[in-house]
Amino acid sequence: MSLLEVRELTMKFGELVANDRVSFSVEEGSIAGLIGPNGAGKTTLFNCISGLYRPTGGRILFGGADITRLAPYRIARMGAVRTFQVVRPLKEMTVFDNVLVGAFLKCPDSGEAFERASECIRICNLESVRERPAGDLPIGGKKRLELARALAARPRLLMLDEVMAGLTSTEMKAAMDVILRLRESGITLMIVEHVMEGIMPIADKIVVLEGGVKIAEDIPLRIAGDERVIEAYLGAKYGRRFRNGKEGAPVG
Repeated sequence: MSLLEVRELTMKFGELVANDRVSFSVEEGSIAGLIGPNGAGKTTLFNCISGLYRPTGGRILFGGADITRLAPYRIARMGAVRTFQVVRPLKEMTVFDNVLVGAFLKCPDSGEAFERASECIRICNLESVRERPAGDLPIGGKKRLELARALAARPRLLMLDEVMAGLTSTEMKAAMDVILRLRESGITLMIVEHVMEGIMPIADKIVVLEGGVKIAEDIPLRIAGDERVIEAYLGAKYGRRFRNGKEGAPVG
């Protein structure tokens, strides 16, 4: 069953076409990767799905409901929650209070919100820094904080925008492990990512954009061998390594 359906979505900024009749679906309980070169329209697509942009054309269905023109807060309350490529925590507030902000979206009771925030702090391995000002965290910690804050809102669909960018190999493996555990808990994930070693091993499906157009949608193994994707983005060397099992071994 598809939780998210994007149908012929188009987003124009004047004469610039950022997304051009893009269609795909994300099945409930799956991990979908969204990849492509810089300027391909990935974040613009996320902005449309999350309500920050109103598409020029097409429709977006979430859980069967049309969310194409809904406000971001309404979409988030329905369960489609996202992170951002540029991490912007509430710097003067503690890590815990940042996560608590996310929890209050679905938990009007303060006791319930505190319990949810504490749970997400634990899931994202932030317990040792929960009372530190969020602005003091290194990039890896801020990425985990962004994930915890989104997770606190109890998403059905969690959209992650380059959550592994700038992480060390150890931090990336830990992030992959968290993502896999979230899928096991029933959360559907859609991930924009440039770090192929982070997304290819864990995704059930990969959607590829180039110049605002979808050029491929398939399982990772076939994507790694797709000549259009190799030419536009992956490169022949990576494609061979992934298909031969020498890169992107599963984690967890």
